[in-house]
Amino acid sequence: MRSSTASQGPTLSVSSNLANRRYVAAGDRAYDLGSEDGRFPAMGFHTRGEMGGIWTPPIKLLDGIWFGINGQWIGSATSFTSGFGYVQMALPSTNGVQVTRTDFAPDGRRAVEFGLTLTSSSPMPFTLNVDAHSELMSAYPWGFTTPNQTQFNLPDTAAFNGKQLVFQENGTPPVANALPHSWAAVVGATGLTPASGKTGSAFRGPQDPPVICPASGPDLFRCDDTGFGKGAGGELTYNLKLHAKTSMTVWFTVAGSDQGLSAAQAEYQAASANPASELQAKVAARLTLDSQTQVSLPADPALAAAVSWSKQNLADLTQQADNVNIRPTEEGTVYPPPAGFLPSIRFEGAGFPDYPWMFATDQEYTMFALLAAGQFATAEAGLRSLAAVSDIANNRSGKVVHETVTDGSVYFGLNDEPGDIDETAKFPNAVAMVWRWTGDSSFRDQMYDFTKRNMEYMVNTLAESDDVWPDGSGNVEATGLGEDKLDVAVYTIRGLLDLADMAASKGDAATEQFALSHAATMESQFQGAWWMPSIPQFADSLKDPANSQLLQRWWIGVTPMEAELYQNGVEQSGLALKADALQALALRETSCYSGTYGMYVEGGPGCDPGTFQGHIQQAYTLNTGVMAVGLGNYGLLGPTDQQRYTDDLAQLQLGSVAEQPGAMPEIGPSPDFPANVTLPFNERSSLNQAWGTYGVLWPVVHQQLGVGPQLGHGLLEVLPSVPPGQSTVSGSAIRIGTGTIDVTAMHSGNTWTTTVTSRLACTLHAGATLPAGSTVQSVTLNGAPVAYQVRDTNSGRQVLVSTACGSTAQVKIVAS
Repeated sequence: MRSSTASQGPTLSVSSNLANRRYVAAGDRAYDLGSEDGRFPAMGFHTRGEMGGIWTPPIKLLDGIWFGINGQWIGSATSFTSGFGYVQMALPSTNGVQVTRTDFAPDGRRAVEFGLTLTSSSPMPFTLNVDAHSELMSAYPWGFTTPNQTQFNLPDTAAFNGKQLVFQENGTPPVANALPHSWAAVVGATGLTPASGKTGSAFRGPQDPPVICPASGPDLFRCDDTGFGKGAGGELTYNLKLHAKTSMTVWFTVAGSDQGLSAAQAEYQAASANPASELQAKVAARLTLDSQTQVSLPADPALAAAVSWSKQNLADLTQQADNVNIRPTEEGTVYPPPAGFLPSIRFEGAGFPDYPWMFATDQEYTMFALLAAGQFATAEAGLRSLAAVSDIANNRSGKVVHETVTDGSVYFGLNDEPGDIDETAKFPNAVAMVWRWTGDSSFRDQMYDFTKRNMEYMVNTLAESDDVWPDGSGNVEATGLGEDKLDVAVYTIRGLLDLADMAASKGDAATEQFALSHAATMESQFQGAWWMPSIPQFADSLKDPANSQLLQRWWIGVTPMEAELYQNGVEQSGLALKADALQALALRETSCYSGTYGMYVEGGPGCDPGTFQGHIQQAYTLNTGVMAVGLGNYGLLGPTDQQRYTDDLAQLQLGSVAEQPGAMPEIGPSPDFPANVTLPFNERSSLNQAWGTYGVLWPVVHQQLGVGPQLGHGLLEVLPSVPPGQSTVSGSAIRIGTGTIDVTAMHSGNTWTTTVTSRLACTLHAGATLPAGSTVQSVTLNGAPVAYQVRDTNSGRQVLVSTACGSTAQVKIVAS
């Protein structure tokens, strides 16, 4: 009970507009979502207002928890702080007691901990009141599906057992194919026995009497519960005493399980035994993650800070659910019996509060960030989980499912649905990239059959006889597009080349030839089919029957520049011809396509001769990240190019424009999307979305520091590109395989110096990426002249020497 809360590691704080800012404190088995003033407003839209509160996937436990002193509810927080693995709120003095609240979710526990640190200037006895209101509810169905939560959600019961509040929901929903369940939540304090406890229908602390949002129809800006709610409440009262000028921390645990009350009690006992120690372990684990991929960017400190917080975002969204029944729901229109069962899925969740489950798109884009951050286990686990669910839901067709909720319900991406087939095309690349960065051939082998079926599905099942492009929806889920989508075409070419690379490494000549042949055919026809020189942009889609080019200015127009291709053991940065790419990227930098916080999901008219008048000028962080990577692939790293977009992301993540400091949001304020803090709590985008970290970590580690492993072939390339106007960039403890590397890149005048210290066994290609057309005058390795290779790429002229990993190699290049 008497222990301090966390104070280690970096923090970010905010003190303005706290009542309208959401936050999350997350572990891999539980999380809590509230507002930064310490309250728990209803929030989210999948089941309106029910996506916040306290969760242990796949179920919600509580709407919220509230605290009072001597019968007076503690007021709204005056400041909010994000830390590594926890959040903290400074609360106002209440009846002479100073209060700080710390929330965190210990990893591996189905519980959230709330620590109240109490201080008084004089000794005083006091009562501590705790209200909790349950809402035991499954992550699926949602409010608008068939069935919906008004039909599926059962009433909760509440009891006081002398030490804890115990909430339960037991039974079988009156819905065809629903399974019986026994769900429970337990609330109590470590080392304390309450003087009293009571239960009833209320007990929402200062949020009683509640404002109720209707289940459908016109919404309210802020409410306390919803028409879906069937929870119960309770209150615990403790008699305590404070000593003068001495802090006391009282820890409250909210634990639960979808496996019955005894399982919930076991979770409670484990989590509540020593919360202070659990917090220190959590912070220590997060500091360990931060110690990987440490970067120094003297001329861009905001981006360096964003790298640090992006690693934390990835850890926050690492989620796990057990005992998963895979149920294909056909976009929420049916609720069939389970098609299969998995003991566990572990993955990188998409975003809080409405997307904390498994999306293929998010998993595949975020994989780049996970690799750059050294979080290899999460990358591998997510791809394994995605493949396992896809094979059950799609009967081993090779198609990747789009969206899987933590209870196993597959909302979209089945064989009979048109999209999102870009995710199937991207899967072999995700596997190949993990294999290249980790050298884990066993993972490649485990995923290999599925990646073969991915590309066979794309080529044999979806490509129509009229052309070589697979037909079906890509990432853009919009009407008016033609049958062939640009991102599908780009990622199919890339996926075929990645499959060929893995096939060659396994000696599977037939698959290698299949993949290379189809990739070559598509690549040879790509520019003619998709490039629109009069705009200049790539078409978003091609419309049958004549493959007419359509341009609606969707963000996918950047994918030909963003995709990296691996051919004959050499990375090719970008599919688009450089002359075309430079024109297309320059147009995307105009005000019709980009704004204060990034590139728009759909640009508007006025900056090109295109005739389409529609627009959705919303700066999604994924789109901005794709743009940042695309610019980097063509050597455009300066303040008006890549740095503009990476700094847009850093502003959103680190500043006070978005909601939680340190959290990468889904969308930045834009002409067609106001800031989240101005929107009703049930109508907002994600406060923390993993995919934006792609546009932070990948440009720094892979493009600026030039780290490009191909450990599946025993090769590591480090060919940095120091951004214009900067003199040095460096990174240390970058995980490669089972070892790490440190990289320092410097540029001064006509000299480029790269120093690599590597702690693994491989062949090292070290050097630098110079401006296109540079003339090399001399190259030395550790001070001695050395033979070198020159390789012209879309990103510039690469100059490299070959040596062995396992020591320090310094390459100095003088060029003009």
